[in-house]
Amino acid sequence: MQDLPQVTDEMMRDRLGGTRAYCAVILKATQKLVRPAVDGIIWEHGRRNFALRQAGLMPIVCPVTDRGAVAGICIFNVTHDEVKAIMEDDPGVKAGIFTYEIHDIRSFPGDCLPR
Repeated sequence: MQDLPQVTDEMMRDRLGGTRAYCAVILKATQKLVRPAVDGIIWEHGRRNFALRQAGLMPIVCPVTDRGAVAGICIFNVTHDEVKAIMEDDPGVKAGIFTYEIHDIRSFPGDCLPR
């Protein structure tokens, strides 16, 4: 592992003071996720995720590919109540293919995944 840069208490306090609230969603597959029978619904779920991302409401979306119980993780840039309304209208959730958990989190504005 490479040597990590030094981080002082002052640097940490300064950065932590600039965090803001976001919501993380953990999307979970149910027993109704039987492929290829639900592929059309999953495609529309994906289309909606693209639209939410493009609108800036869900800037981070990460499908989980290990075929475990967790199907995806995403970060929303809106309030808890708005996330709940968005998720309740998701095609996969409405079809019972997915369930979800919402977690209130804090993070650093401007952070993004590396290219």
